[in-house]
Amino acid sequence: MPSSIDYLSLLPETARRQEILSLHQERQQWINQQKKGFLRYRTPCESLAPFAARTVDCTGDTVIIGGPDELNSDEQAQVREAMRAFMPWRKGPFSVFGIDIDAEWRSERKWQRLLPMLPDLKDKIIADIGCNNGYYMFRMAPYRPKLVLGLEPSMQHYYCFKALNSMARQDALHIDLLGVEHLSLFPDCFDVLFLMGIIYHRASPIDVLRDIYQALRPGGTLLLESQAIPGEAPIALFPDKTYAKVPGTYFIPTGHCLHLWMEKAGFDEVELFCQHPMSSEEQRSTEWMAFESYSDFIDPRNPALTVEGYPAPHRVFLRGRKKAISC
Repeated sequence: MPSSIDYLSLLPETARRQEILSLHQERQQWINQQKKGFLRYRTPCESLAPFAARTVDCTGDTVIIGGPDELNSDEQAQVREAMRAFMPWRKGPFSVFGIDIDAEWRSERKWQRLLPMLPDLKDKIIADIGCNNGYYMFRMAPYRPKLVLGLEPSMQHYYCFKALNSMARQDALHIDLLGVEHLSLFPDCFDVLFLMGIIYHRASPIDVLRDIYQALRPGGTLLLESQAIPGEAPIALFPDKTYAKVPGTYFIPTGHCLHLWMEKAGFDEVELFCQHPMSSEEQRSTEWMAFESYSDFIDPRNPALTVEGYPAPHRVFLRGRKKAISC
């Protein structure tokens, strides 16, 4: 598996390499502390290094890393124990050496909604902002991109992806402990950028979209997926303390409002191509995510409302382009 800083050589000259390297080294120094909270995820990740999958299939709904016949029963038990150390699993499904990991989100459904609007990914430089455990990065791998860089500040998700890719060994996939706030280090770098399930956690969403615009190459594409409220009005909900029991939620726009945000940030050819209500069929508690989930966030007497009394969430999907340079 490549080290996470190897991706620097794959970025265009516009990248602020020295600043990226300095920040990477700072974050690595932080995450390599010999403290219990850090070892909680680093130890199981390192324990999986000897297991290289002979079979890797990222083309189906379930990301398959290794077949059940590739390990003996003791080895499979070791892998299962390490995988459970990364609970709760939010994105999936995965099958790791025959161990089926049913995550909270049926992430394959989101990917299926994106597919009709997916640009050509072959030989492209791609970013997945807030990539979690890398499920969508693995789904991009069969399209043979030059680089998929996951920016993920969470230690849990970082080590989970590192563990998975130590076994899958997909050389185009990299991760670093960075977030959307670090996009200014990547001017004119990415052909395609995915921002899924992030923007409503940001206090200044239009500033985020402007940063994304600057990080895209001319002609580049943003694929954006977000929580939303139903309706056609150009408005956004600004909840009090929580929305659907989730703190740190700032603006939940309608699809039309988000469309306008993208246009005001400079995007061209903006299209809202999918909208659907959320449901407990797509987000739910499982063996691998045993905490509260969607059904616990909704008013049991009125499924059109959250427990706080706000409109129940929809999900919206939009695509926009950075204008190409005219000849």
